[in-house]
Amino acid sequence: MGTEIERKFLVRGDAWKALAAGVRMRQGYLSADPERVVRVRIEGNAATLTIKGRTVGATRGEWEYPIPLADAEQLLDRLCPRPLVEKFRYRIEQHGMLWEVDEFLGENAGLVVAEIELRSEDQAFVKPEWVGDEVTDDPRYYNANLLRHPYSAW
Repeated sequence: MGTEIERKFLVRGDAWKALAAGVRMRQGYLSADPERVVRVRIEGNAATLTIKGRTVGATRGEWEYPIPLADAEQLLDRLCPRPLVEKFRYRIEQHGMLWEVDEFLGENAGLVVAEIELRSEDQAFVKPEWVGDEVTDDPRYYNANLLRHPYSAW
């Protein structure tokens, strides 16, 4: 079983944009049930199918598999409910850690979230100055929930 330990934070300002180039992502959900999230994602010219279990603290089971791009496009177009989650992802290394900053588009425009994956929930790390309040425990910020309750409707 794969395990993901991830913490999420809001992002302050836009100084982080100068640190990396963004890659466009388009993703949808075959299941957005908190017990079993099944996501289809296209990132650039690559596609994945990801299965995630229930989040406990900042940890959950995660299994990810590459799939053909054409299959992902069909799944997104034919089976995934709307709206799809669209965003630019920026991968930024700071203080020896990799931060993934998601700048959302469409119905979630205006939302910018930084995520960091850790080896353990209590792993120490330094927050860059552009990383703001933690939202790890707020389910509104889960990508699967942004499908049902877009940021523009908050």
